[in-house]
Amino acid sequence: MPSLKHEKLCLAPVVGVDEAGRGPLAGPVVAAAVILPAKGIPRGINDSKKLSPTERLRLHDRLQACAIVGVGIVEADEIDSLNIYWATMKAMTLAVDAVAAAGGCAPGHVLVDGNRLPRWGYEATPIVSGDAISLSIAAASIVAKHTRDTIMIAHAESYPQYNWHSNKGYGCRVHLAALREHGPSPLHRRSFGPVAQTFLDF
Repeated sequence: MPSLKHEKLCLAPVVGVDEAGRGPLAGPVVAAAVILPAKGIPRGINDSKKLSPTERLRLHDRLQACAIVGVGIVEADEIDSLNIYWATMKAMTLAVDAVAAAGGCAPGHVLVDGNRLPRWGYEATPIVSGDAISLSIAAASIVAKHTRDTIMIAHAESYPQYNWHSNKGYGCRVHLAALREHGPSPLHRRSFGPVAQTFLDF
């Protein structure tokens, strides 16, 4: 289970950062930044991929109530413009800027899931598989995943043919079949191979 081992080595306040949505063919990339409270951290925080949607919803709501939370969202058209790497870096920067504004002070240190850091002025450390190691990063992974899933489920109402309520924009067989039949929507990432090919075919 994730712990506060890394957080205890850093200057407070410590911000955990993670993203959701680098791989899908449609929708935004979403990053979250979380400063956990000194007391009353919700139990059960873990890598979001290891939690059920019900558990993520419960923990997301608890974190919104007790922690300082910031979210950064970069939409599909900007992903196409920047590429997914730089779009992810921008989403992380937006999330940390938002949590700094919400907390009223700059982060003492930022812990980021992965092996790369955005170009920012914050003291920061990348941690590979950080969502399985750091409690702050795991908390951010929950907020990012729940936020993005909620966005895609809402978009599924307007574009039911792609089955986003189930696949959240990832390139599963049903989604790819719908792309071939209906072509890409305005929310598809045209710089991603399967979407680009379908766009050309249409």
